Amino acid sequence: MKKRNKVSAEFSMSSLTDIIFLLLIFFMLTSTLVKLDTVDLPESNSQTVAPTSIVVVIPAKGSMTVNGKTTKSFTKVKSAVRALYNEQKNQKDATITIVAEKAVPVKKTRQVLEIASNLGMRAIVATKPVD
Repeated sequence: MKKRNKVSAEFSMSSLTDIIFLLLIFFMLTSTLVKLDTVDLPESNSQTVAPTSIVVVIPAKGSMTVNGKTTKSFTKVKSAVRALYNEQKNQKDATITIVAEKAVPVKKTRQVLEIASNLGMRAIVATKPVD
């Protein structure tokens, strides 16, 4: 009598469904942690597009942010921008994007423009297109 050593060609789907379920839970949890700040931007006809290396957000109320890190004063904004600028490999192409709400006084935007000018950076003020 011969024994048959039959190898099963079936694939177990139970472990695959467990992995997919865990991935689904992971993506659902991480997607709710993403916080998007809505900023009411001024309108413009200009369509300048340039690579951005540093983003400074100036809200009408609340703290400013430099590349997502909250800062409370312009001296801290200046030091953060200078530190990020010094980390740039290609400093001649460094560009700072200023995201300022409509209600922000021009003085605050001008201060960030001066920071960029003192470092020799290009500066862009973010706007939304005119409808």
